[in-house]
Parts: sequence; C-alpha cells; structure tokens
Amino acid sequence: MKSKQIDNLVDGYHKMTERLAERLHNIEDLTRDAFHDVLAGLRDESVSLKELTIHEAQQVADWVKRDFYAVAQEAKKTREDFREWFPFEVKVEESYLWDKIMSAADKTTVDLLELKEEAMLADFELWRTGEVTAPGILECTKCGEQLHFASAGHIPPCPKCKNTTFVRSAASTTENAQSD
Repeated sequence: MKSKQIDNLVDGYHKMTERLAERLHNIEDLTRDAFHDVLAGLRDESVSLKELTIHEAQQVADWVKRDFYAVAQEAKKTREDFREWFPFEVKVEESYLWDKIMSAADKTTVDLLELKEEAMLADFELWRTGEVTAPGILECTKCGEQLHFASAGHIPPCPKCKNTTFVRSAASTTENAQSD
C-alpha cells in the first residue's frame, strides 16, 4: 500500500470517528441498529464527499465498528472507566467517542452481545497489517510483540517476526497503566 493511500485511510478513520462521536452525542437511546444506521450513513457520506472510495469507506467503517466493539467489550468486562486501562492521552474528540462507547456499553448489553456474534462471524477479533486501528496496544498473534498506538494509525507488520495478525491487548494495557 502506498504512503498516500495509507495517509488517506488514517485520515478517513479520524474523520469517521469524529463524526461518529458527534452523531452519537445526539442519540438518547443508542441501540445496535441505531449504531449501524449512523455508521452506514457516515460511510456513504465519506464517499459522497469524495474523501474515500466505496471500498475504502467500507473498510474504514468496518475498522471503526471493530474498535467500537473492542472498547465496549473491554469496558463491560472490566467495569472500569477506559482511562483506567487506556495507556495514552487521547485527543478530546477521541475521548468523547470512548465516553459515548462506555455509556452505550452499559445501556445496550444485549445489543453488544449480538454485535459480538456478528464481529466473530466477520473475523473482527483480529487486527491485520494494512488496516487502521484506534489508539491502544495490539499484540502479535505469533510472537507476542506489542505495537503501541498513541492515536489512530496504520498497522505495520510485526517488527519482530513480520507476522501480519494481531489481537487487542487489553490485559497488558491494564498492567501497563497500573505500573506507570
């Protein structure tokens, strides 16, 4: 993938998450269906504004959905504010988005469980080289090397073993946040 294309995908991810935070702010009762409708609208909007191609917009929407799911699941599992296990400072709009995700996790447990089933079917448990991810730590599925993302960014191959698949490392982020 060319650097300009990578930059465009990362920029598209940032714009989509910022718009998502803005749109979710106006939704009283966030459900799975409402979330999907907003995300589909944002995907279409990024195409109509010529920010992303149809294929790129779908990729970015899938990545945003995957990251939304991961943060919501971790929040639900640990019952902690994300700042307790999130190891980096985040921008205001990213902070707001994660706050909204946290409140949605409490309101829509059943919907999120259904989203988990969808995510598992869509192989959302893995992050892959070439994709864009939210801030946090990804762990190589082959050697365990950790990639730290202070902001949304492009996922490179593992610097240690060149593997191309990763998992979100919530347990290690909790340990890192507590040891700092």
